[in-house]
Amino acid sequence: MLHCLTNPRATPQLKVSKDRYKMKGFFQMLKKKKELIPLIGFMALTATGATTASFYFLFTKTDVILNKTSNPEPWERVDPSKPQKLITINQEWKPVKELELVKSLIK
Repeated sequence: MLHCLTNPRATPQLKVSKDRYKMKGFFQMLKKKKELIPLIGFMALTATGATTASFYFLFTKTDVILNKTSNPEPWERVDPSKPQKLITINQEWKPVKELELVKSLIK
């Protein structure tokens, strides 16, 4: 106990202040090396874009599957009239007669 009172480095509050010093050191480094600012900006933009695209595909696309046990054949629920690509230009989908015949025979 006496050691903690005489040694200010042993107190838990110093950990919080060390983290603050790390952040201050990071910003001081950016002030000294300004050429790192665009690199950090592009990395943050890339990480944000990748995360946003992941969530977009997860919640809007039918071909992304998280739980195969509740839906063992996910391709049966795909709407053929709805485009599955990110960008679709002049797509006209027509059902294949043979596949429709096979599908009707199976069910």
